[in-house]
Amino acid sequence: MDAGLRPYNSEDVEALYQLDQQCYPPGIAYSRREMKWYLRLPGADCLVAEGDGGIAGFIITEREHDLGHIVTLDVAEAQRRRGVGTALLGAAEARMMEAGVRRVSLETATDNAPAVAFWKKHGYRTVAVLKNYYMDKLDAYEMHKVLMKSENRNSKLENR
Repeated sequence: MDAGLRPYNSEDVEALYQLDQQCYPPGIAYSRREMKWYLRLPGADCLVAEGDGGIAGFIITEREHDLGHIVTLDVAEAQRRRGVGTALLGAAEARMMEAGVRRVSLETATDNAPAVAFWKKHGYRTVAVLKNYYMDKLDAYEMHKVLMKSENRNSKLENR
């Protein structure tokens, strides 16, 4: 991965919104208002991957006590399959573990085979099918992962 990771700052909001619009279809992509709402949640965390051309990707997570949730993981199309998503996920999981999170959940569309494969590769397992989750017509998988102390030991976050 050629991108460096850093914590989100408020100046990133518009770029994150634009990337989310590129990554997801209308109705699934977040509005500006939703994006800002997630970023302001108590326990919210956002990491950004920067490459030569700007933001290569980002991940938004939230946590409450020992439970974490991945709100979204977005990677620019040109940066996919280069380790950006894996790096963001590893760093986010490490940060959640440091905050006491032991189990992480997420939702992903059942028809998004690349995303389902990505999550499974990283240890997430399907626990339920959420009927009509997206736009009241598209099903989603609810997936969970138990975080282990030995995981993410090599994840590094560059503070720039």
